Amino acid sequence: MAAHRKPRQRSLGGNTARTAATLALAGAATATAFEGTGQAEPQLTPAQVKAKVDQLYQEAETATQKYDGAKDKADAAQRQLKSLQDEAARKQEKLNSARDALGATAAAQYRDGGIDPAWQLALSSDPDQYLDGAAFAERVGDRQAGAVMRVRGQLREIERLRGAAHVELASLRSRQAELNRQKNTINGKLGEARRLLDRLSPQQQAAVTADAVSSRASRSGSDGRDILSPGSVAAPDSRAADAVSYAYSKLGSPYIWGATGPNAFDCSGLAQAAYRSAGVSIPRTTYAQINAGHRVSRSELQPGDLVFFYSGISHVGIYIGNGQMIHAPNPSAPVRIAPIDEMPFAGATRVV
Repeated sequence: MAAHRKPRQRSLGGNTARTAATLALAGAATATAFEGTGQAEPQLTPAQVKAKVDQLYQEAETATQKYDGAKDKADAAQRQLKSLQDEAARKQEKLNSARDALGATAAAQYRDGGIDPAWQLALSSDPDQYLDGAAFAERVGDRQAGAVMRVRGQLREIERLRGAAHVELASLRSRQAELNRQKNTINGKLGEARRLLDRLSPQQQAAVTADAVSSRASRSGSDGRDILSPGSVAAPDSRAADAVSYAYSKLGSPYIWGATGPNAFDCSGLAQAAYRSAGVSIPRTTYAQINAGHRVSRSELQPGDLVFFYSGISHVGIYIGNGQMIHAPNPSAPVRIAPIDEMPFAGATRVV
């Protein structure tokens, strides 16, 4: 038999070996390059971080206003649903009482052998009362028929209320889903801002998060715009003065999105709480608050006016005079006084 021999493998030599080695090195270098590209994050300067963080805070503020609006509608839907459920429960109790009364009447008739009341009276041992008794029986029959009709009407009304409650429940669930979407958006924006800030040293973080009002306030003597004290603010209306006074009393309170006080606020929450303290009800969101009174131009501003910023009307402050406002800026800064020209001015409204 012929021996089957395993063919010898040819060794790489000369140019072939060099080519393979070159390809291997190139592949390794390429893989290293791609790996580095996939893992490395761009190193931002403190100024770039500040610009990005400011943008994220503004986007979070926009989402906060949408959250506030959705929460307002969800709260209204919750109240309406409870009202419908309470009304249905009250009508159910009345229906149960009416059913019990009909049941008692039916049971009495059954015990009496189901004889029509008129015949019972006709066969009575006292015929002299027949006519009066017959009229009474007719009235009893009419009342029973009316009671049955009322029960049927109550049943229809309860079904209507249950249908309305079902629609309101669907609306509530839709509002709650919107709340969760906006909540996730806000948390995502704020989380990204926090991660950017965490890359910086404590000193750089302090510089980035320092509000512009600090440097401007230190120059107030040179630019002629002193920060006003509460007693020096002359609002044209007593309610506007009360709103301004309330805003002053909340200086230093933390910013928390969705908060309306008394110890924390977002921007529109502060405006709403300030006017609520003055006995004036205004909407919850910035894009609704700007239509709460009548519009005024920037040159017409008076203390107590609400001032709005950015093209999407996503931020609001309470004007206190001399180009200054009190507002709740963002999570990095508490309620404070700031110049109205530190953000893009979008309009103003006079509530009272």
